[in-house]
Amino acid sequence: MTLPLSKIQLVVFDWAGTTIDFGSCAPATAFAKVFAAHGVHVSDEEARRPMGLNKREHLMAMLSTDGISKRWHDGKGTSWTDADVSQMYDQFVPYQLEAIKQNSQLVPQLLEVIRNLRAEDIKIGSTTGYFRAAADLVSLAANEQGFVPDANVCADDVPNGRPAPWMIYHIMQKLNVFPPQSVVKVGDTVADIEAGRNAGCWTVGICDSSSITGLSFDSYCQLDTDSKSKRLDATASMFQNAGSHFTIASIEDLPRVVRQINQRLASGECP
Repeated sequence: MTLPLSKIQLVVFDWAGTTIDFGSCAPATAFAKVFAAHGVHVSDEEARRPMGLNKREHLMAMLSTDGISKRWHDGKGTSWTDADVSQMYDQFVPYQLEAIKQNSQLVPQLLEVIRNLRAEDIKIGSTTGYFRAAADLVSLAANEQGFVPDANVCADDVPNGRPAPWMIYHIMQKLNVFPPQSVVKVGDTVADIEAGRNAGCWTVGICDSSSITGLSFDSYCQLDTDSKSKRLDATASMFQNAGSHFTIASIEDLPRVVRQINQRLASGECP
């Protein structure tokens, strides 16, 4: 049997920072709040650095950094434990759900991009590091605004979240799409790019709405042209260092990239 390598069949998007919640503000806010509840200050950059992991792993990654680990020990008089992580995760859940309610607007131009992709008979999937209740809340908000992916998968649905490829494979299985060369993974974090590479897909990093760029839509729009360019270049460099096949300034550039990928597939190139 000849595998259909000459055309993209599926685009798998991330949620926060890619299709909804410009700047991925909801998770960053919730992580800062849960640490503050334990008397430990964390910066916005520290809260965002592990973004893309499932949320329990994200907490552990934050606690494992030298700076936060020291602040925890200085404030508590002891090192953090797995029991602390479990307690923090339980506290984190309601913070996260509340933050999602306040940060659930689709990113600009998304619906037009989805229309363009579907006009090319491309299926749409979504994956997220959110736990099931949070993923359902985000999905509901997106659906109400007109974005309804063909399949959704969250971190609770697979043994391991990103950078493992299992969420992407689960979407492919649900939608009966193969091989991985006919799939594009689109995201706003290094973990998104790593998951796509591990799955054998084409990978695209979105810069303006990315958690790495780290600005709400209003804050981003207030930047002057030079400041925007510097932010976007820095984010693109991180994606490129992670092995991203493409980086784009905004999601509205995605259809152009998909056309380029189709040309490369038609010439026999694989990711």
